[in-house]
Amino acid sequence: MFEALSEQFESAWKKLRGQDKISDANITEALKEVRRALLEADVNLDVVKSFVADVKEKAQGADVVSGVRPDQQFIKIVYDELVETMGETNVPLADSDHKPTVVLMAGLQGTGKTTATAKLALHLRKQNRSTLLVATDVYRPAAIDQLLTLGKQINVPVFEIGADAKPVEIARQGLAKAREDGIDTVIIDTAGRLQIDQDMMAELAQVKAVAQPDEVLLVVDAMTGQEAATLTRTFHDEIGITGAILTKMDGDSRGGAALSVRRISGQPIKFIGVGEKVEALQPFYPDRMASRILGMGDVLTLVEKAQEEVDIADAEKLQEKILSAKFDFNDFLKQTRLMKKMGSLAGIMKLIPGMGNKLSSDQLQQGEQQLKRCEAMISSMTVQERENPELLSGSPSRRRRIAQGAGYLEKDVSKLVTDFQRMRGLMQQMGQGNMGLPGFDGGFPGLGGGGNPMMGGGNPMGGRPQPGWRGAPGSGKKKKKQKKRKGFGSL
Repeated sequence: MFEALSEQFESAWKKLRGQDKISDANITEALKEVRRALLEADVNLDVVKSFVADVKEKAQGADVVSGVRPDQQFIKIVYDELVETMGETNVPLADSDHKPTVVLMAGLQGTGKTTATAKLALHLRKQNRSTLLVATDVYRPAAIDQLLTLGKQINVPVFEIGADAKPVEIARQGLAKAREDGIDTVIIDTAGRLQIDQDMMAELAQVKAVAQPDEVLLVVDAMTGQEAATLTRTFHDEIGITGAILTKMDGDSRGGAALSVRRISGQPIKFIGVGEKVEALQPFYPDRMASRILGMGDVLTLVEKAQEEVDIADAEKLQEKILSAKFDFNDFLKQTRLMKKMGSLAGIMKLIPGMGNKLSSDQLQQGEQQLKRCEAMISSMTVQERENPELLSGSPSRRRRIAQGAGYLEKDVSKLVTDFQRMRGLMQQMGQGNMGLPGFDGGFPGLGGGGNPMMGGGNPMGGRPQPGWRGAPGSGKKKKKQKKRKGFGSL
């Protein structure tokens, strides 16, 4: 997400580096880069104009802060404006006092509406809210079957009475069933069209009149850019929506939709889809998204992902092993598989402050491959070898056997063992200060660099701090030290 936009913004910061203060002269070039970045990200033109004008006004009137360079101060101003443009705060899903809470899903065909319906149901289930899905899309072939399959996958019931029934009647009976069963939330999946037409809008209005929804969420494809904002405004004018879900955000490197929807339509983005899996739905937080756009990561989302997947008891056991240098290959496998459950390596790295701009797509892809290599070699080890890595240090025959079983060379296994031993010692030192997230207390063999990018208490990769922080990249000696850091050097 936002990769192209982040790179363009970097050019704007460079225009102010080396300056001793913000002035009309030096801010002009920076604002040109900001304008160009937003236009290339397919942000609505009116939004671009107001954004640049507001940034210029705030930058010219900004008080000089001791110890903060002009480029840092400018980043902070752009950050604040991004947050304001995208809606300032997260707008949570409605939770009515009169159960069930009813959510009506609307949108055109091909936006991922049915999948988003299931994703939302899973999100609510994690909050211990019982959910019933109601299948009213009787027009698209296999739409009902798709929802039934997704419901079974996430263990959420689906109400349907066949493709011959009228959508309004399905919605009425579905709501009655939910009340009878004491369901907390009903999510109604409606039919879409290839384009907006009067039949679709009339039917939506009828279903809405029957369901009396607490939420009407429009599902829009983020890859359509500013068109998503126009579509949201049209639907709101026609039937009245309460918010939007942006799907396919993981495939949109520009970000025009996220930056345009709230300002153009007046309605908040409530969720974003960041992958095809049913778990890939996130609440939309403007401040976190602005942080990602500016290459500063998103630590809160990373922590939330970890909290969802990490068992506290397992984390405590792992910490004990780290402190006593008993961390073994089984623990390493558990860590890597846990990380996979949280998402791709690339996705996780971009949530870590400073890492989004440090690693290229090729490097991240190589990192994914390296983790697979490590897992394959560990899988070829015996139970004793996994539990006691020292067995491999002085046994070439064991390393040869593992290499043959995994399809790699003996030198690859030797490197894995060497890196693992080095990492284990480093983890023991770092573990003394309880410096990491649960389950993420060390580096990864074969990924180079010292330390684990998952660790809190400072970014070992030398990444960008939050806006306005002292010691950001580009400040004297600090900058030189950062250049020397290798990070994921062996990638």
